[in-house]
Amino acid sequence: MVKQDITSSNTELQLKNLTTLGEFVIRKQHEYPGATGDLSQIFGAIRLASKLVHREINKAGIADIVGAAGAENIQGEQQQKLDVYANEKFKAALAARGLVCGIASEEEEHFVEFTHDLSRGSKYVVLIDPVDGSSNIDVNVGVGTIFSIYKRVSPPDGPVTLDDFLQPGTEQVAAGYVIFGSSTMLVYTTGQGVNGFTFDPSIGVFYLSHENMRIPEDGHIYSVNEGNYVHFHQGVKKYIKYCQEIDESTNRPYTSRYIGSLVADFHRNLLKGGIYFYPSYANNPNGKLRLLYECNPMAFLAEQAGGRASNGSQRILELRPTELHQRTPLFVGSKNMVDDVEQHIAEHANS
Repeated sequence: MVKQDITSSNTELQLKNLTTLGEFVIRKQHEYPGATGDLSQIFGAIRLASKLVHREINKAGIADIVGAAGAENIQGEQQQKLDVYANEKFKAALAARGLVCGIASEEEEHFVEFTHDLSRGSKYVVLIDPVDGSSNIDVNVGVGTIFSIYKRVSPPDGPVTLDDFLQPGTEQVAAGYVIFGSSTMLVYTTGQGVNGFTFDPSIGVFYLSHENMRIPEDGHIYSVNEGNYVHFHQGVKKYIKYCQEIDESTNRPYTSRYIGSLVADFHRNLLKGGIYFYPSYANNPNGKLRLLYECNPMAFLAEQAGGRASNGSQRILELRPTELHQRTPLFVGSKNMVDDVEQHIAEHANS
């Protein structure tokens, strides 16, 4: 009994020293002249929807949330039940706060404008991939949510326009992801570094657990679907072989780790150092990942953590989108590893 009391006391002491996500966002507002607190409320909506998705994921196999929903999304991919559920929850949570005038989702063909009085004049739009890697939920593998926040460019007294969403990644106000794995974490940036918060489901709170996250400049993990190897560009093939060669001076061979969920692969490489890439190839000449919902937010996070993100020859954040569901190749992670793959691609540009 005494031991339990001591343990309980220590736990309470630790909790008193922890910072919640809400407290942290408010504390950081002073870094932004003219901040009105809108962003903290938008994060509140994302936090709420994330808790609901966390709850459903943790009931997978018990509740009717796994498996296909019986429809395809705009990309022609089979929608999972969790995709549909998460999309509706994030949409509802963001609309309810009245601080977002519209969202664009990987699960929706067109952007969604919030037209009720509460949202009129709102100055932010959100782009979101509600559940990245949702096909993995059936086999109990980590999945995630990716989000990106922009200031609208259209007049605040008028309707939301497509131009509000088709902004380059350099214009992001904030971006982040929620990873649902052995624990649930929310990781985000507002352009002042990257911070991670771990969810305590017993009391429903996200606590600051990873402050000022930095990705090592050199890593020893490469993450790619090597099942597509024969279809890759010659420069990408050469880089994969480079990763597999023995070279003690560069600690090669590197370790191959590929989960098939961008959030999970990126999160591991952010913590340990490494590179994730999904290049273009014959079946996907523009790559498979979406620029607005996946690549831009991850690129923003990577750069803020000291890493890099490229399409193989150009900085991801400088790409100018022309359509909502535009795809692009992606190479993201440790700075020196992205430099190396770009060099291999350049050397074999004419192959």
